[in-house]
Amino acid sequence: MSDLLDTGLLLEQGRRLVAAARKAGADAADVMAVCGVSVGVQLRDGKVESSERSEGDDIGLRVFVGRRSASVSSNDPREDVEALAERAVAIARVAPEDPYARLVDPADLARDWADLDLIDPVMTAVADLEDLARRAEAAALAVKGVTKSGGADAGAGIGGFALVTSTGFEGATLGSSTSFSVTAIAGEGTGMERDYDYSGVRHRADLEDPEAIGRSAGERAVRRINPRKVDTRKVPVIFDQRTAASFPSYLAAAANGQAVARKTSFLREKLGQRLFRPGVMIIDDPLRRRGLRSRPFDGEGVAARPLTLVEDGVLTSWLLDSATAAELGLRTTGHAHRGTGGPPAPGATNLHLAAGTVSPAEMIGAVKDGLYVTDMIGSGVNMVTGDYSRGCSGYWIENGELAYPVAEITIAGNLVDMFASLTPADDLVFRRGTDAPTVLVEGLTVAGR
Repeated sequence: MSDLLDTGLLLEQGRRLVAAARKAGADAADVMAVCGVSVGVQLRDGKVESSERSEGDDIGLRVFVGRRSASVSSNDPREDVEALAERAVAIARVAPEDPYARLVDPADLARDWADLDLIDPVMTAVADLEDLARRAEAAALAVKGVTKSGGADAGAGIGGFALVTSTGFEGATLGSSTSFSVTAIAGEGTGMERDYDYSGVRHRADLEDPEAIGRSAGERAVRRINPRKVDTRKVPVIFDQRTAASFPSYLAAAANGQAVARKTSFLREKLGQRLFRPGVMIIDDPLRRRGLRSRPFDGEGVAARPLTLVEDGVLTSWLLDSATAAELGLRTTGHAHRGTGGPPAPGATNLHLAAGTVSPAEMIGAVKDGLYVTDMIGSGVNMVTGDYSRGCSGYWIENGELAYPVAEITIAGNLVDMFASLTPADDLVFRRGTDAPTVLVEGLTVAGR
């Protein structure tokens, strides 16, 4: 493994920077070091169009002088640590006071942590990546009705971070990843449609079969040929697994302590209130073994732990780091994310909407007239008001069956109402960092022709 990924060296550099900051006059300090190595290939029609390798490390120092703080960063391993620390302290002394910026209470710091099996000891070779992409593309092109390849790509990497604080925390974590994707194009001329599929995992051995992913991309593209428009009306809307994952994402964004503290969340007055039907659960779990966003501790050194944001339909918690927790009069939930160029901010890790009890087939079968969404376009969601309007495509449901493809549709509503009428199916699969089963949302306005 490259010296770049030697966490012992990163921790040693962090110790030196913290010591230099204290010597320069800082009351407290912490250091975040980020490192990574990645390789990737892109091909089309079986031929490699590009192949690249990247590597780098960055280190960021945050210092506190009274209630003032400042952050500086560098990607030069030869940087004079004393000069970097003196610069940070000088900036902090003239920065405005922030009553909430702080290091975590030492009582909240992680002291030990479990092995989450995040790193494959051997990074996938470029030749193997080319083979994955080529096999997926060939399988997509073999689907009847697919006329062109939109390209395939594959990548692998190892990266992580190390954190050192003046309050005594030292920790480092590394994780690997391997992924590939393929895009298929079906139809001819102005009637062409495209779709994609992909697989991404921590360990190479967990990748999905590239032929299966290729077939899925091809079949999805073919099913979209000759879409129709529909008349505007209010109907039940079913979101497939891919598009349904947006719902826990919206919930997490609105439950972000930073948005709540700034009064820019439509949920800011909803803590402890029922948002969903009984039985609905939304969970953030940073400790999932081999999870794509798993980590043993957060960006401030707080021990990671699962958090149920929505329990039995009720909003039970915000996502908090130490600063937003202090501003809201609460305690951090261990959800600080951090780069090297600034202070931490709260955010989700492995997020999912728990499965329900009805199958997708039963869900579709119960709809007489409605929409089944497979693709979303645009980002038209106002997180201050919850107003929702997004372009989409998919299939029209008639008498409990997927009747024909549809496109150029906008669906609109408000997330408060959408959450309240949401029903999850039983087909949850953990494939991404944010996952959901198929979901039904009742009474959305579908705008067509």
